[in-house]
Amino acid sequence: MKNLLIGCVVAALAAGCSDCAKTVARKPVSEVRFVELDPGHFHAALVLNRNYEGVAKDVRVFAPKGPDVEAHQKLVTAFNTREKDPTSWNEIVYTGDDYLAKALAADKAGSVVVLAGKNNKKSDYYLEAIKAGFNVLSDKPMVITPDAYAKICEAAKLADEKGLYFADIMTERNEITTILQRALVAAKDLYGEQEKGTPDDPAITKISVHHFCKLVNGKPLQRPGWYYDTDQQGEAIVDVTTHLVDLVQWEAFPGQTLATSDVKMLKARTWPTPISAADYKTSTGLDQWPDFLKKDVDKDNVLQCKANGEFTYQLKGVNAKVSVEWHFMPPAGTGDTHYSLMRGTKAEVIIRQGKDEGYKPRVYVKPRAGQDKAALEKALAAAVAAFNKTYPGVEFKAEGDGWTMVVPQKYEIGHEAHFSQVMNMYLGWMKKGEQPADYLPNMLVKYYTLSEAWKASR
Repeated sequence: MKNLLIGCVVAALAAGCSDCAKTVARKPVSEVRFVELDPGHFHAALVLNRNYEGVAKDVRVFAPKGPDVEAHQKLVTAFNTREKDPTSWNEIVYTGDDYLAKALAADKAGSVVVLAGKNNKKSDYYLEAIKAGFNVLSDKPMVITPDAYAKICEAAKLADEKGLYFADIMTERNEITTILQRALVAAKDLYGEQEKGTPDDPAITKISVHHFCKLVNGKPLQRPGWYYDTDQQGEAIVDVTTHLVDLVQWEAFPGQTLATSDVKMLKARTWPTPISAADYKTSTGLDQWPDFLKKDVDKDNVLQCKANGEFTYQLKGVNAKVSVEWHFMPPAGTGDTHYSLMRGTKAEVIIRQGKDEGYKPRVYVKPRAGQDKAALEKALAAAVAAFNKTYPGVEFKAEGDGWTMVVPQKYEIGHEAHFSQVMNMYLGWMKKGEQPADYLPNMLVKYYTLSEAWKASR
């Protein structure tokens, strides 16, 4: 299994490995050192919002001089100086034109390169880091155009050959409602088999609404000016959809190693979000459009940001639709929202996060037509009892023609906390000396899907 990806991934990941072991052996790492490379997105700091056992407090930062690295340092300092649960990171910062060469020359023993910044640079960063012998944990998206897909395939193959740990930050797998939805879908007495659906009526639908202007760590988030340039950040169809495609794979086909031959893109489209000059200043602090954005500014001085995208595709014959919309600012008392439908032959499991839910995600279970509701309620009770072994206190109550899941508030820890959960998972791999066998192949299938959507949207 040491060479999993050599067998599972050829030039374009044409085939998967259906009989792979559950884990792939890696060399255990007792002490980890973080290397932050060109941290231009606040997610680079969010992985440092907690201390971690077995991780050196010195964090080496290599970046070009400018506002991105300065904003990163301010946020890490805020974590270090907060009143409750302060962190204790010591960032050793190098800024210079040769920052990448300096980073690649750094000590590699136990080092993890953390990437969260300009997405058009990521594929070069992680490929060069893995070539140099570093482990890599990267924010999404890791591929924003199809030509970068070959680089992630090469990086994954090299990581496998070198025994390195390579992963992306999939925070949504740690959202309690998503975990619960996955568990209920896996309960076959309740859910039945996965429906195939049709292109016009998909059996899986995932829709997210996001906002450019929001609060992070209790303060207004200042976006870098380049964030609105989809040539650097990536279009929505390859950005937030990374999470949605990941969840389709993770929930519908748990533990299965997928292949690109399992993916068939059906249709895709993108559309812009208008951003006024005043809104841009509020978000970035910049008084005028940078030169790289002028190509997208219309005659009325409004930026037409390619921030929205959706596509419908088939994965192993199951029709799925994912959609992402970006607005500038959420209405008072609201925030980002998420809708997720998983439809089985016996029941549907749905996540809603709208006005009726107080803009907090909530899970619903609805019987399919013709099903015995009493039998499904018994199956639901058994599924919840099993879930309570790990997450005690989760209950359900009858509502309408189905049931509403009741989740204790203690499990609603928020998006920012999910970054430390992902880091703990990744560090757990390193400590044990193993990585899930399906992780890298399925990560590549995910980015192949996004690349196909990008092409189809044209």
